[in-house]
Amino acid sequence: MAASKPVEAAAGGGGGTGLSRWQLALVLGAPILLGAGALYLWGRRAARRGGKGASERKTPEGRASPGPCGGGGQLDGPGHEETSPLDRAQAAKNKGNKYFKAGKYEQAIQCYTEAISLCPPEKNLDLSTFYQNRAAAYEQLQKWTEVAQDCTKAVELNPKYVKALFRRAKAHEKLDNKKECLEDVTAVCILEGFQNQQSMLLADKVLKLLGKEKAKEKYKNREPLMPSPQFIKSYFSSFTDDIISQPLLKGEKSDEDKDKEGEASEVKENSGYLRAKQYMEEENYDKIISECTKEIEAKGKYMAEALLLRATFYLLIGNANAAKPDLDQVISMEDANVKLRANALIKRGSMYMQQQQPVLSTQDFNMAADIDPQNADVYHHRGQLKILLDQIEEAVEDFDECIRLRPDSALAQAQKCFALYRQAYTGNNPLPVQVAMKGFEDVIKKFPKCAEGYALYAQALTDQQQFGKADEMYDKCIELEPDNATTYVHKGLLQLQWKQDLDKGLELISKAIEIDNKCDFAYETMGTIEVQRGNLDKAIEMFNKAINLAKSEMEMAHLYSLCDAAYAQTEVAKKYGLKPPTL
Repeated sequence: MAASKPVEAAAGGGGGTGLSRWQLALVLGAPILLGAGALYLWGRRAARRGGKGASERKTPEGRASPGPCGGGGQLDGPGHEETSPLDRAQAAKNKGNKYFKAGKYEQAIQCYTEAISLCPPEKNLDLSTFYQNRAAAYEQLQKWTEVAQDCTKAVELNPKYVKALFRRAKAHEKLDNKKECLEDVTAVCILEGFQNQQSMLLADKVLKLLGKEKAKEKYKNREPLMPSPQFIKSYFSSFTDDIISQPLLKGEKSDEDKDKEGEASEVKENSGYLRAKQYMEEENYDKIISECTKEIEAKGKYMAEALLLRATFYLLIGNANAAKPDLDQVISMEDANVKLRANALIKRGSMYMQQQQPVLSTQDFNMAADIDPQNADVYHHRGQLKILLDQIEEAVEDFDECIRLRPDSALAQAQKCFALYRQAYTGNNPLPVQVAMKGFEDVIKKFPKCAEGYALYAQALTDQQQFGKADEMYDKCIELEPDNATTYVHKGLLQLQWKQDLDKGLELISKAIEIDNKCDFAYETMGTIEVQRGNLDKAIEMFNKAINLAKSEMEMAHLYSLCDAAYAQTEVAKKYGLKPPTL
């Protein structure tokens, strides 16, 4: 929330498609728009052909017949032809199927075992069916190790056996073998053309679990990393009532100019906080935390400000655990400036939302509104929270209050238009969509220097497939903020959706990385495109770069999901020669 950038329509960034973002690392095809931009999802094209839905794979294969387990359906002797080993094996399997359907799984296993022993070894497909059927019976008895072993036999005999692969994936899930589960379900998704909801849901589930596990460990041991100056300035620009982001007041410096080239003028007081503020003006951000610490340890007159500024930079480098105690202390300082306390509540509330704790987040924003009801920042950032929670009417009310308090707040007016547009678009209501689009026109006319207004309008135009005009809006953003890497990424994605111009899209995203080599969104998008091109090793490299730049554990978990999906695809390609279509 506390950042000057477009807000996605939902926390997952799915843009209402019903598909999780991890699937970007697996599938491609017809262009659609996500909250983050235009991307290719082959699963969408498959869905138009008619998917299989969430059909279960519980029953064994083969027709059930009443023949005895070992004797087959025909008898030897006068007047009867001698049955072949395969016929007897099939008869045993059919008897096993009858027991299976009657819920007599132990007897079914005995019959399938007999079928396996009778089947000629060169009959690979038949033998694989018998193993798969026995695995189905073991599954009903929750004997997961045996399920996995029999499915492995079936897959060795028939490498593209979807039922056996999926059943083994479920067994691996129960055995907590997440990596093996992911590889199997990835193979199933590819073989089924991403048309079966059941396998897609399992892939989504295991990728999320893997992502969370890896992110928890990585985030705990990560090296703090200061974002780019552009990102930091964009972050602070989203606040108007933030005392700590205001320039040093006249008289706080001993000189108004620098004493020597490259040397900062000294502040009048021996204050770590004021020195930190001086470093902020010079964009010398790496020294801010240490200077704030000096002020705090000295219990100086700017202790509350120093705590808030230090907490803010802890958040910026992705160290929420260090930020929270400082924010807690500022919030509890009843004698501190109310705007400091409200700002601390906004930032803690945003932190909670990043941690997927919306109840705590909402409580903090409501408390901020209670203690400082005339603070426009509270309503602006709470409005963004409400968009993420899909509480559009409440979001619009908050943006209206922000605009009432600060009529010159271009960003709040643009965000209000975006909220109204998302509400109309998801409701498939043409007239309100037109009204919202007209609202964007009014905002950019009234605030021609507001880059965010053009960016949000461009997203809405892309939704409406008005690609040429969306491209013009992104050009306007770049003209106003040439150092904003995110805009180049969005413009690059637009080229893919609009013109299927892969070269131009990659050129723009590469430009974003050149402008800001700490732009995780650019690396993530580049990785997604490389997956679509079939360059999986390059994609994994890009995802890993994004992981190292992630600003929250939740964001890192999402990136690990993308990376793991790409890695699973490389393993499936090696084992089974399976690859989705590429650009």
